[in-house]
Amino acid sequence: MVNSRFSVAIHILSLVATTKDSNILTSDYIAGSVNTNPVVIRRISSLLKKAGLIQSSPGIAGYSLTKEPKDIQLLDVYRAINAPEELFAIHEHPNPDCPVGKRIEHTLEVVYADVQQAMENELKKKTLADLVEQLFSE
Repeated sequence: MVNSRFSVAIHILSLVATTKDSNILTSDYIAGSVNTNPVVIRRISSLLKKAGLIQSSPGIAGYSLTKEPKDIQLLDVYRAINAPEELFAIHEHPNPDCPVGKRIEHTLEVVYADVQQAMENELKKKTLADLVEQLFSE
């Protein structure tokens, strides 16, 4: 399920993309911007590092992007944070003796797969650069 981790990840990447002095980008600093606990930032940053979107050096504060913002699709971020989770979950164990219960899982799987694919197609069209531009154009 999509949760706030995705928006926090985008927040982190946007800070990294727009901050000239990467040394200030500690988990405490980023947590202050996001208004969350630094542990949350470290956990999400770890996922972003594992996905190859950011990098850091041991013993040196700060993060840097591994690619240009225009080359980071929001789908990359979504997959880094949510993989292999699905957008929607189906409730477990519907009543097989019910005419709806015995068919609901298959029916919803098809609908949810279509919605998931549509969302991923939209996230492919948007980049971190698009978001950063929006951030500062308003």
